[in-house]
Amino acid sequence: MKFANVIVDISHEKLDRPFGYIIPDELEEEITVGTAVTIPFGKGNRQIKGYVIEITDQPSFDISKMKEIMAVEEGAAKVESQLINLAYWIKENYGSTMNQALKTVIPVKNKIRNSQIKASVRINYEMLDLYWNLGVAICEKQNQAKWGDAFLKVMSNDLQKAFPGVSGFSVENLKHIRYWYNFYTNNEKWLQGVTQIESMVKSIPWGHNQRIMYKCKDIDEALFYIQKTMDNNWSRNVLVHQIESDLYARQGKAINNFQVKLPEPQSDLAEQTLKDPYNFDFLALREEYNERELEDALVEQITQFLLELGTGFSFIGKQVEIKVGESNFYIDLLFYHVKLHCYVVVELKTEKFKPEFAGQLNFYVTAVNKNMKDEQDNQTIGILICKDKDDVVAEYSLENISQPIGIAQYELTKVLRKEFKSSLPTIEEIEEGLSE
Repeated sequence: MKFANVIVDISHEKLDRPFGYIIPDELEEEITVGTAVTIPFGKGNRQIKGYVIEITDQPSFDISKMKEIMAVEEGAAKVESQLINLAYWIKENYGSTMNQALKTVIPVKNKIRNSQIKASVRINYEMLDLYWNLGVAICEKQNQAKWGDAFLKVMSNDLQKAFPGVSGFSVENLKHIRYWYNFYTNNEKWLQGVTQIESMVKSIPWGHNQRIMYKCKDIDEALFYIQKTMDNNWSRNVLVHQIESDLYARQGKAINNFQVKLPEPQSDLAEQTLKDPYNFDFLALREEYNERELEDALVEQITQFLLELGTGFSFIGKQVEIKVGESNFYIDLLFYHVKLHCYVVVELKTEKFKPEFAGQLNFYVTAVNKNMKDEQDNQTIGILICKDKDDVVAEYSLENISQPIGIAQYELTKVLRKEFKSSLPTIEEIEEGLSE
């Protein structure tokens, strides 16, 4: 006589203990570990679905009180059986209990469709949950047994057998999974926010996770880019660009007076929109360029410029005319920020910051508030972007400024030498020629 230990409902972890059943003689050949079966459960012998997790020659308790398995489930989802097999393999190879092993694979129940996870399917939270649990198993057991990497090959082979056609279980990817888990858990930050961190890392695609964990210096930087990816829906390429441009070190670093000139939470949000320095390396400018050339180049590369400015900026125009009294003034660049719900005046200076620059921008921001701002708009802010600045001079200059202003500098390392200027005439040169 054979006996089976059955997990009755893997969707409820409170019922993760096995229950013993007798295997009828006529079903012995059909039932193996992982088989889905119909069993009588509870006092009313309610017929429910269960999964065989162990077959033994010894009953788990008094045989006179044991019930028989009623039938093998016809057409039961194969993947669920595979999950049970995977749990059994973890139990056998890592010395865990079956229940502990089940807790590793339970989270992916009903997350696999069509009997396999196809390589073309976007890796989602549930797949990363499986990866995370594999990371737990790999690291814990490797630490306990002091194993090298050889066991990863065995694990990879067994996982691919349990999940035929599934990508993501190669030896190399298992190493990535191990590094990923260790990266976040081997530090004090992890102990302070286990649930939050684990949820965040599982909320972005696996490819994004790999770029972040290998390119970031520490967990704080990694969590910054994870949050930005979640907030802005960054593609992998955009994410890499932001990391390589060191957004983490630049964002929110510009000198400003937002905390005293804007109410909360607008002040905090506005502060986070600023960078210092701004990276303009996507431009191709010649030596001795002037402010108009810088402005024109930024507008010509407006997509890249908006990416560098950050999420929420909507471009309105360049050299935007605004009339004050009997005089006309022209704003270098005017934007509307959809999250801050306000106009943003951007002034460009191709020289080192001077105190009078802040006064000029203060005037422009005031003019926009009085002539363009509607009742539903928040207070206009100004951003002054200079080639260089003395931080102390910038701070002093904002002391008595009435409007919210931020001061930053820009970096431009890819400047063309004069001799490499295109031989083709500029639009201005063509226009001058036509007027002669």
